[in-house]
Amino acid sequence: MKENLKSNIEPKIDSGKGALYVVATPIGNLEDITHRAVRILKQVDLIAAEDTRHTLKLLNHFDIENKYISCNEQNEEKRAEEFITKLNQGLNIALVSDAGTPSVSDPGFKIVRRIIKEHIDVIPIPGCSAAIAGLSVAGLPTDSFLFKGFLPKKKGKRKTIISELASEKPTLIFYESPRRIIVLIEEIFGIMGNRPAMLAREITKLHEEYIRGDLELILEKLKAKDQVKGECTLYIQGSDTEIKIDDNELDKEIKLALSMTHQSELGTSDIAKNIAARFSLPRKKVYDRVVKFKNML
Repeated sequence: MKENLKSNIEPKIDSGKGALYVVATPIGNLEDITHRAVRILKQVDLIAAEDTRHTLKLLNHFDIENKYISCNEQNEEKRAEEFITKLNQGLNIALVSDAGTPSVSDPGFKIVRRIIKEHIDVIPIPGCSAAIAGLSVAGLPTDSFLFKGFLPKKKGKRKTIISELASEKPTLIFYESPRRIIVLIEEIFGIMGNRPAMLAREITKLHEEYIRGDLELILEKLKAKDQVKGECTLYIQGSDTEIKIDDNELDKEIKLALSMTHQSELGTSDIAKNIAARFSLPRKKVYDRVVKFKNML
């Protein structure tokens, strides 16, 4: 039976080699898998899975009986060499992660890059991506966006990247764990200011939630929860360097930034620098006003 199915495998260059199929899987709701993805997972000779236990649940749900092997961040380079041998023998392999699209903030990039160098076909089987799913309902500009995935866990490196992104015009997209999402938003708030944003949590799952508004509102709602649960995707409007503000609005920005200082650990100079850059204002003017309000606290 499987031999008959193989004859219907996706068309590809007649090189005598197999192909690596990068297969997107659901990020929560199993109904989001495509018919094509199910067919490919049934037809290939081997499934390479980030976590075989997790993938087995998916395979059982769709009655997919096939060989599978682990392929994760720890063994990715080793697996790449093994897969090249199999692909050169004419076998087809499907690469899947635990959820969403492999190699996008998930294992798979090293394998894809290595196999491409061998001039072996690498074919995407499109499907779910949390970043794109949330962007489509964020209500923020979608004509240009910048996906950053997970930022470094080390505070210094993370803040450096946030500062570099502050002047970017595209909508910004971040992944973060529920344990660190509040800290991340506080740091972004301290550096970028109170921008329009959306937080998506548990996309496509039973308790999915979308908090739209600005960073201040999102923080308020998250802190009101007993516990934040579920993987989070944060969308933030890009920089608008044309924005001009009067002194009253500037004072409001400064007070908001100062109120966040104890969480973001930004100093007076940092606050002044960030606000001055956002609104194209003289740094000394902003610094003097920051000092004034800081002395009043």
